[in-house]
Amino acid sequence: MSTNSIGRETRLELYRLQLELRYCEKRAYDLFLQNLVKGTSHLSLGQEAIAAGFGVAMRPDDWTFCTYRGHAHTLARGASMTGVLGELMGRECGLLGGKGGSMHLTDVAKGAMGSYAIIGAHLPVAAGAAWSAQYRGTEQVAVCFFGDGTANIGAFHEALNFAVVWKLPVIFVCENNLYMEYTPIGSVTAVEHPAADRASAYGLEKVVVDGNDADEVYLTAVKYMNRARKGGGPALIEAMTYRHSGHSRADPAKYRPEGELEQWLQRDPVNRYRGRLAQLGVAEATLKDLESDALRKVDEATAAARASSPPSLDGIEKNVWADGGAAWRN
Repeated sequence: MSTNSIGRETRLELYRLQLELRYCEKRAYDLFLQNLVKGTSHLSLGQEAIAAGFGVAMRPDDWTFCTYRGHAHTLARGASMTGVLGELMGRECGLLGGKGGSMHLTDVAKGAMGSYAIIGAHLPVAAGAAWSAQYRGTEQVAVCFFGDGTANIGAFHEALNFAVVWKLPVIFVCENNLYMEYTPIGSVTAVEHPAADRASAYGLEKVVVDGNDADEVYLTAVKYMNRARKGGGPALIEAMTYRHSGHSRADPAKYRPEGELEQWLQRDPVNRYRGRLAQLGVAEATLKDLESDALRKVDEATAAARASSPPSLDGIEKNVWADGGAAWRN
C-alpha cells in the first residue's frame, strides 16, 4: 500500500495525535520537576509515531496492551488527558482514581487494557484477548506493544507460539529503541533485530518498519490488522525508534555514545511529519492551528488535574483484592 493512499484527513489526524502525545508527555516531565508527579515515570518522547500510527488505524473496539512506557498508547486510544495527568499526580480525577500511577494506566472503555510493569507479562494476556475475539467472531484485534528487551523473555516466545498455532487476531509490536533499561540490546542479543529476526521460527514473515514515520507505521498497522480480522492470524512487527530521554526520570542516559541522540533528533517523528505535511501543501496556518489546539488541550487538562483532590480514604480498600473468583470484592 503506497503512502499516496493516505488521505489528507487521516494525515492531519496522525499529526494531531503526535502533537498531543508529545505535548502531554513534555508536560508530565514539567510536572515531575515540580514534584507533582508521584514516583518516577517512563516517557516515550521520540516514539510518538508508533502510538499515533496504530491509534489511528485501530477500531474503537480493538484492544491495546502496553508496557509501563504506556502514556502515549493510552492517550492514542482516546483516554482522557486529564485522567492520564491526574493519575500521574495521584489525583482523584485520574484514570484509576489516583491509585495506579504512571505504570498502570488503564481505560477499558477506550480499549486501553492496561500498562504492565512486569516485562513480557502482557503478551500472553493479549493473546488471550485475541482468542476471545476469535471465539466470539467479533473481528476485534488485540495489539500488544513491548520493548526490545522483552524479546529475550520467555513469555514473548510462548505467546508468539500459541498465537500462530491458533491463528489468533493479535499484532505484536516491538518498539526497538536500541536500549533495554541501561543496556544496549545489541550487546545481549544474538541477532540484529531481536523480534523480527526470530519471526521465521514461528512461521511469520520478518517485518521491520521505520518507527519514526507515522505514515509507514499506519499503513503497516492497517495491512496486518485487516489480515488478522479475516482470520489470517498474528503478525510480529519491529518498529525502529529512539527515546529522547533515559529509561526513566531517574536515568540521565550517560551510557549513550556521544552524538547518538543528536543523530536521532534529526529524525524526530513530529518535526519530520510536519515537514511532510508542508511539502504536501498543507497551509502553515493549518499546522499552527493544530499545534495551538494541542497545547490548549494540554493546558486545560493540566489545570483540571491540578485542581483535583487526592483520593479519599473511602476508596482505600476498593479494587485491591479479589475473592479468588471472577468478581472483584468492592
